[in-house]
Amino acid sequence: MKRAVIIASVALLSAAPASGQTAADTHGGARGYWWYEAPKAASPDKADPETVPKPAIPAMVELAQWSPPRIAKLIELQRDYAATVLTIDAVADFWRLEDFARRKARAFAGVTQLALLAHPELNARAANPLVGEARDAMGAQKDELRRQYLRAHGREFALVMFDRSSCGYCRVQWPILQRFQDEIGWQVTRMDLEQRPGLGQRFGVEVTPTTMVIRRGSQQRMLIAAGVETYPNLLQMAYQAIKLLTGDIRPEQWLTGAGEENGFFDALANGPVSPGDPRVVGGDLVAAGGRRP
Repeated sequence: MKRAVIIASVALLSAAPASGQTAADTHGGARGYWWYEAPKAASPDKADPETVPKPAIPAMVELAQWSPPRIAKLIELQRDYAATVLTIDAVADFWRLEDFARRKARAFAGVTQLALLAHPELNARAANPLVGEARDAMGAQKDELRRQYLRAHGREFALVMFDRSSCGYCRVQWPILQRFQDEIGWQVTRMDLEQRPGLGQRFGVEVTPTTMVIRRGSQQRMLIAAGVETYPNLLQMAYQAIKLLTGDIRPEQWLTGAGEENGFFDALANGPVSPGDPRVVGGDLVAAGGRRP
């Protein structure tokens, strides 16, 4: 009897899985209660990354306090959601948000008009009239200011046009420069790059015709036209170039026209707009006389 028990015990031990083996390894991958291994729970389905969630749209009273970027983001989310589900309610909600944004923009435009009436210095109409007769008068005034300024600097500067004998456009540009000479009184010179090829490299000229303003007795020069340019534009570019070369304007004021100094269209009328302005010291605006305001 005792021997029978020993034999049975040996048989059970030999049937047990070896160290490091699981019931599943021993019995061919069997699972279940009888092998003392609970079956693993099925993994939940992963959310579809393409699924677009439904945005939460607040009440209009709350929406009215949102910033424009936040409103724009909500409109974008609702648009994507509506285009995904394609239900009447979702699409209608999108257009309700669009209508809200439209009304808010119109309200801003209305308040802007009131603000410009209360602060005319912020209104471009004071410096740029829309009525035809006023615009003609303003244009004539600016043109006369340009001519007077250029005539006053006629002995200090000259115009040079670089051309080639084979350049057909040069034959169109040259009479325009001659008109400049006749009306403004400047010296105008024509230089043929085919006869003097070293000039192109010296002055950095690659295309013809090229027109430059050159300051007499100095190395200062400035390109004002590459290709054919009309007479009014040539007059304007020469005026701006002389203003810049003489230090009457800074580069930030290049678009400040004749008679627009210290006005609405002067970029520096109300103070510097760049850290390179000499009125800015250590990040602070320095008033006239070197005093900080």
